[in-house]
Amino acid sequence: MEEKDNMEEPSPADTKIFRLIAALSDPSIDIRHQAVQSLGNMGRPAVEPLVKALSGASDNDHRWYAALALSGIGAPAVDPLISAMRFHPGNEFRRYAAAALGNIGIPAIEPLIDAMASNDRELRGFLSLALCRIGKPAVEPLTRRLDDADDIIRSCATLTLWQMGETGLPAMVNKMQEEE
Repeated sequence: MEEKDNMEEPSPADTKIFRLIAALSDPSIDIRHQAVQSLGNMGRPAVEPLVKALSGASDNDHRWYAALALSGIGAPAVDPLISAMRFHPGNEFRRYAAAALGNIGIPAIEPLIDAMASNDRELRGFLSLALCRIGKPAVEPLTRRLDDADDIIRSCATLTLWQMGETGLPAMVNKMQEEE
């Protein structure tokens, strides 16, 4: 009797995802763009493989296209990206993950703010960059968090609104004037 491998064959969907991820490094920009579009359309099943690809990318072009695909997936990519940012200390990875989260926009706002409770200062900086990239839609949720029970979140909300400049400062000033 033959022993069967404990390794399962990848599903056709997995095979397609891995083939598309490999295409993110293709010399043809058209093939890269098609891969980004196709991966974005695949949704949740492509998230973990894309996060791994982003994490293991050896160049910024591959990181960029993986981040674009993740941002095309949208909300299902938010929690896995933030989780990976917590455990992957590489600045390049975090920079591109933050860009993806910033491009995802509104669905990423509350999870980004909640993740700021971290003791990892560098992580908080990248989370703030993502919120700044989101811009105006993040102002009201950040302003609400100026009264948060968590000192770190309060401080991060203040600093992020400050970094937003003309977009965030008026809301912060109004909040302070209301409290006087």
